[in-house]
Amino acid sequence: MITSDTIVIRRAGAADVRVLARLAALDSAAIPAADSLIAERDGVAVAALDLTDGRVVADPFERSLDLVELLRLRATRVHAGERRRGTRAFTRRPRAGMLIRA
Repeated sequence: MITSDTIVIRRAGAADVRVLARLAALDSAAIPAADSLIAERDGVAVAALDLTDGRVVADPFERSLDLVELLRLRATRVHAGERRRGTRAFTRRPRAGMLIRA
C-alpha cells in the first residue's frame, strides 16, 4: 500500500508565533524571525526556515530532511522574486503625462 503525505510550504503569519516557538524549543534553537517559511506535513508544522538569515529549525522527532530541502528551494524563489521586484521599481517606464527632468 502506498501512502502519501500532504506537504504545504507557506509563509509564516502573525498567528504562527507559537508554531515557530514550538519548533525552536524542540530543536533547542533560537526562534526564527517572523519572516519565515513553514513546512507542514499533514497539517502539522515540521520545520521552518528564517528568510532573513537562512537558519532552519525542525522537529527532531519527525522526518524533516526532505522538507528542509523544499524550504531552501522555496526560499531561493522568494529571494529571487524580491530582487526582481526591487529592480523593477528603479526601471519603471514613465507614464503618459509624467514630468521627466534630465
